[in-house]
Amino acid sequence: MSRPSRGLLLELGVNLLGPWLVYRLCLPWLGEFGALVASGIPPALWALAGLARARRLDALSLLVLLGIVLSAAASLVGGEPRLLLLRESLVTGAIGLAFLISLALGRPLVFYLARATLARESADGAESFEAAWRARPGLARSVRLITLVWGLGLCAEFALRAWLVMRLPIERVLVVSPMLGYAVYGALAAWTLWYRLRLKKRAAPSGASGPG
Repeated sequence: MSRPSRGLLLELGVNLLGPWLVYRLCLPWLGEFGALVASGIPPALWALAGLARARRLDALSLLVLLGIVLSAAASLVGGEPRLLLLRESLVTGAIGLAFLISLALGRPLVFYLARATLARESADGAESFEAAWRARPGLARSVRLITLVWGLGLCAEFALRAWLVMRLPIERVLVVSPMLGYAVYGALAAWTLWYRLRLKKRAAPSGASGPG
């Protein structure tokens, strides 16, 4: 098995099985509320380990840190287990809302995420992207559309997760909720990849390069 495949399996194990396993182990000792708080430890440690490996704090890392901070804050709300289960929904909804609000600003949130990604890939990636943003109105429209789709998708995931929390048994939510997150993020990532390839094909006859 290749290293990327092992890494993916480890990530899925930590984020899908980890919360449920910690909940089951801690339930007899900590009670329902305490076990739910503890169930957030595996994904939080995984995210922090990723930040430590990257050794830099960019826009993507800030989003991860925001998720951890909001999750910790939601854990202190009170003793109602189902409110505690909404901590991940709160994170997703807050990020989705931030995407949508950023559309009213001069540069939407995806602009900064794309610039951070290009800056990691090459020394002049950020400068090239800034220049393309100013010179090509079509790039700005594409980035705004991606921001809109991600904002709506994340807000929809928030609404669906909240509905599941209110309808399903707590232990089942711990299993289903991470799967929902991977499904939504996977669908959004697949759409973004398809959209970028479509833009590149459309730009190919004129010799222009697609958005980074």
